[in-house]
Amino acid sequence: MSNPAIPLNDAPSQLRDLVVIGAGPAGMAAALAAQRRGLDVLLLDEQPQVGGQIYRSITQTDAQRERILGADYVYGKSLADQVRASGLTHWAGASVWQIDPDKTVHVLRNDRTTRIETKSLVIATGAMERPFPVPGWTLPGVMTAGAGQILLKNAAVVPQVPVVLAGCGPLLYLLAAQYLRAGVEIRAVLDTSAGTDWRLAIRHASSLLAGWGYVRKGLGLLREIKSAGIPFFKDVGGLRIEGEDAVRQVRFTSAGHSQQIDCELVLLHQGVVPNTQVSWSLRAEHHWDDEQLCWLPVLDSWGQTSLPGIYIAGDGAGIGGALVAEMQGALAGIGVANSLGFGTSEDGAQQRAQIAQHLRIRPFLNQQYRPKDEFRIPADEVVVCRCEEVTAGAIREQVQLGCVGPNQTKSFSRCGMGPCQGRQCGLTVTEIIAKEANLPPQEVGYYRIRPPLKSLSLAQLAAGV
Repeated sequence: MSNPAIPLNDAPSQLRDLVVIGAGPAGMAAALAAQRRGLDVLLLDEQPQVGGQIYRSITQTDAQRERILGADYVYGKSLADQVRASGLTHWAGASVWQIDPDKTVHVLRNDRTTRIETKSLVIATGAMERPFPVPGWTLPGVMTAGAGQILLKNAAVVPQVPVVLAGCGPLLYLLAAQYLRAGVEIRAVLDTSAGTDWRLAIRHASSLLAGWGYVRKGLGLLREIKSAGIPFFKDVGGLRIEGEDAVRQVRFTSAGHSQQIDCELVLLHQGVVPNTQVSWSLRAEHHWDDEQLCWLPVLDSWGQTSLPGIYIAGDGAGIGGALVAEMQGALAGIGVANSLGFGTSEDGAQQRAQIAQHLRIRPFLNQQYRPKDEFRIPADEVVVCRCEEVTAGAIREQVQLGCVGPNQTKSFSRCGMGPCQGRQCGLTVTEIIAKEANLPPQEVGYYRIRPPLKSLSLAQLAAGV
């Protein structure tokens, strides 16, 4: 899959034209587009093969898993094959733990550190699941839907006990359908979205028609779930996961009625958000997006950030899905080639038109699957920072004491200082402070991210010196 790399403890032998971080659809497409135009490209990823999260293990999957995971997953094999055939230099198992202002990339690989100098950088680190802080979400037996799908893709591991799926968004329905194909018993699906507002559908009628392929897939998944006779609860609220030392039951309301389901495994999901840890660490400019309810990097028409020579492509730039990520990656690769004088002055108009067409359905999806306030801004009792066990109530108390931003919560309570470095609590903390202080999220801001971006030991650091 990958070419032999330079010795990990040696200084770089050359200045790379482009380093791409992340080998999902955006990263693979960016690397291929740049290499085809003559650039010296290095593709980095933490996983052992290319594919990213959406096409995880695509080069090693079997026919049975292909049937379970579906055609959209299998599509990724063609992109991975292009990388294989291209001769691209691909470093697998490479964890980026720091990026300097001059674009020097510090990498941990095989327990050794090395640095890579580059003229340009494409960040294609994709998305992560939105935090879903509800009472009991820290109990053993609670996972995210994304984690369940990773186990299925990586090792064909599926639950051996009946599972409850709770939340909203396309991934929840996709995992339910995949589990059904794999023979997993699903005790219930708890849909926390408010249900289809037909006025919303009418208002976005032209977008729905333009994105009919996506609509058809979604309706097909719901039909597959309901035809299997799975209990499907709509407009779920008041979700609580209960148990002393592990999950024993879930309580919730649906259509105004209280419900209780006994279970040992709950998978939560309420959409995905851009993974912006790297761009925040670089102090790139970001803005709060009220539609997607998250931070987005500020980009130009090529995907370049406020920092010259640093680009972002894929879901890390805003949620659009795998096909859009691939197109954005190609656009960024062309942009880099043009900026370095390798391209043919391509204007990227074709890629932008395709991206715009695929994104036409996003305003509807953003509204249809907008997470409810109660599941983003939890009650006082709920743990928000899982690493340091800081509750929502503690954060509200800090606001009353004068805390007006996430970075101050670190001083007050160590919130955001654990191993995840705020990935699991950052958005929640911003929104709690914003509501409590009656400030817009843009004014509240986000954590100041510092290296190392990923954990490494002193021995690993010393091995590269």
